[in-house]
Amino acid sequence: MKQLLTVVFILVFSILVCAQTGVTPKPRLAQIDSNKFAVIINGAGGEEEYAKQFEQWTKDLTTALTQKYGFDSNKLRVLTEKPADANALRSTAEEVKRTFSLLKTELHQDNILFVFLIGHGSFDGREAKFNLVGPDLPASEYDILLSSLPTRRIVVINMASASGEFAKSLSAKGRIVITATRNGQETNATHFPGFFIDALNATDADTDQDGHVSVLEAFVYANRLTAEFYTRAGRLATEHALLEDNGDGVGHERVEAGEGLLARVTFLDSLSVEQAAENVAVAKLLRERTRLEGEIEQLIARKANMPEGEYEANLEKLFIELAKVNRSIRQAGT
Repeated sequence: MKQLLTVVFILVFSILVCAQTGVTPKPRLAQIDSNKFAVIINGAGGEEEYAKQFEQWTKDLTTALTQKYGFDSNKLRVLTEKPADANALRSTAEEVKRTFSLLKTELHQDNILFVFLIGHGSFDGREAKFNLVGPDLPASEYDILLSSLPTRRIVVINMASASGEFAKSLSAKGRIVITATRNGQETNATHFPGFFIDALNATDADTDQDGHVSVLEAFVYANRLTAEFYTRAGRLATEHALLEDNGDGVGHERVEAGEGLLARVTFLDSLSVEQAAENVAVAKLLRERTRLEGEIEQLIARKANMPEGEYEANLEKLFIELAKVNRSIRQAGT
C-alpha cells in the first residue's frame, strides 16, 4: 500500500510540474495614464551609424512607453533629427523651447513629466550641452525651461555622452536626474540608452516583483548591464551612469548619501496600490511553490536512504503544502 502511495505521489508530482511549466502572473494590459507626460529628444547623430542607432532607440523607447507603460501618445512628444513626416517635430533648439512652452500650459502640479535625451553631448569645461540640429542648448537653459513648468515631479534621463554635468545644473527639489556619464570628460558614445530600454522591457528589472518598475529599478538594471558590457568586451568602461534626486547636485552611481529615495517611489507604470500589493503576494506564492517542488525532488532522491514511514510522511506533508500554494495561485488568477 505504501509503495502504491509513493507511486501515486510521484505521478501527481510529475503532472503538477508539467502543468506548471511556464506559469507566471498574467500581465496586465497597459491602461492609458493621463497623469504622465513625456518628451523624447533624439539629437543630432553626426555619423550615419550613430544617427541610425539613435533613431532605433527612440522608436524602441516610444514603443515601450506607449504599449507597456500606459503613456498617452497624445501626451508624448518626440523630436528627431529627421522627422518621418511633415507633422513630426525636428530636434532644434527652437522646437525644444516651443515644446516646453506648450507643456507650460498643459501640465498641472500633480502631473509627472519624463524627459529623455538620446544622442551626443559636449562639455567645454564651463557648460555642458546636448547636441541638437543646429545650435545646441546648454544644461542651464534646460533648467530654465524645466523651472517654468508647474509640475512638481520631473524625471530627466540624459543618456548622451558628457551628460554627467547635467546632474549639477538640473538638480532641484522634486526632480530626478539620470545621466549616462559621471562627468563631462566621458565623451565617448554611450551604450547606456540601449540598456535602459532593455530595463523597461525586462521582467527581472522589477526586483521586488510587485509589477511596478520604478525609475530607480530601471537605473540600477541599466547600470549593471552597462558595466557587464565593458567587462565582457575586456574594455575599460568609458561611461558611468549617475542618479541625483535629493537636490544636492551630486550624482551617485549607487544608492547612497540619501540618493534614490524619490526614484524608488516614482514609477514608469501606473499600477494602483492594490494591484502592486496583489503582484507582491503572487510573486511570493510562486517562490514558495518553487521551493516546495525542489524539496520534493530532493526527498525523492533520498528515498533509498530513509525509513519508508518517514519518507511517506514527509512526502505527504510536502504535497499537501504544495496543493495549498497551487490553490492560492489559481485563486489569484494566474
